[in-house]
Amino acid sequence: MKKLVTLLLLVISFIAVAQDVKVTTKDNDLKLAALPYYNYGKGLGITSPDSLFQLNIRFRMQNRVTYFENEGEDPAYSGEIRRLRLRFDGYVGNPHFLYVIQLSFAPGDVGEVQEGENINIIRDAAVFYRPNKHWSFLFGQTKLPGNRQRVNSSGALQLTDRSINNARFTIDRDFGFQAYYLNENTDKFSYNVKTAVSTGEGRNWTKSADDGVALTGKLELMPFGSFKKDGTNFEGDVAREEKPRLLLSGAFHQNNRARRTQGQLGGDLFEQKTMKSVLLDAMFKYNGWAFMSSYMSRSAKDPIAFNPEDITEFNYVPVGNGMDYQLSYVFPTNYEIIGRFSTQNMHKDIKALTPDSKQYSLGLTKYLWEHAFKLQGEVTLSDLNYLDGSNKQNWYVRFQLEIGI
Repeated sequence: MKKLVTLLLLVISFIAVAQDVKVTTKDNDLKLAALPYYNYGKGLGITSPDSLFQLNIRFRMQNRVTYFENEGEDPAYSGEIRRLRLRFDGYVGNPHFLYVIQLSFAPGDVGEVQEGENINIIRDAAVFYRPNKHWSFLFGQTKLPGNRQRVNSSGALQLTDRSINNARFTIDRDFGFQAYYLNENTDKFSYNVKTAVSTGEGRNWTKSADDGVALTGKLELMPFGSFKKDGTNFEGDVAREEKPRLLLSGAFHQNNRARRTQGQLGGDLFEQKTMKSVLLDAMFKYNGWAFMSSYMSRSAKDPIAFNPEDITEFNYVPVGNGMDYQLSYVFPTNYEIIGRFSTQNMHKDIKALTPDSKQYSLGLTKYLWEHAFKLQGEVTLSDLNYLDGSNKQNWYVRFQLEIGI
């Protein structure tokens, strides 16, 4: 009942603030805090003569080739279109009411087509109401206000992939309501408060319904003021901050009676589990230097779920915690060197099922047109430590090209 009351109050507040809107485009420039998407400009835009309709079209593509050497396996390489995205955004009738649609077409995005399963083409489909520069309300499917690296677009990363902790402990896209209060200033203390009430099952879920909603809250602090060019939304100091800038953020997420192993991600659990996530981030940028650090954790009571029809079959919630450390420098020639170190510790209840990990990455990037057009090279070593004392090391070398508008 409390969950239903919370959801109703959010809907009522959304409707209430939508009254008596004065139309203006000054504070509606499509920089949507709930869906940061790195782009050099505003894409290809179309605005109707009466200014009652606006459509921006954007695309981005990641092509990569990777050479792998996994211990105990033959060396291999792969070439793939890692991401191929098409995005539309704009407004209809009133510039305070905006929409975002993002579609994905690469095999790694869509996933393998299986009988009875949805095709995951739709990544984002949401309507925003922004009465002014401070408030933002959302209804639909998009990213939850989680850890910094996940919220940022994959096109705004310094390395070719997010960290192992992001892959294991992140919260992801979901369907529901979100409300943000943004208070950013250039040269004085700034803060953002972000909240969400969502289904908890992730994107494009159409299987059986339940009463287990997910609740998310996040606080972002910028002690020295906001970053240049919305610099919290992309990695590395591409904008070369002239003054030190610092972001500190913390998020808490509780997914009640989740049906999937990682909440919004993963396979179906044999029995529903309530999961709690803590996500902490720090980002510092100054004069080409950038440092990022993250802490992520997930907890759940009795994380192993058994098949009620066959007790020998089971799956589990990945519970544990991890830390990421990332340091980089952008030279005046727009070459950048990046180093990242990650540690991941699994909870004792599942240590026999999955190893603890350490990962070391070194990257070199050439920015041709900021993050919108870049060449990336990376070498990564993963060190896996199993409960029985054995160790396994895997590594890869990768080249990737990113281009988009």
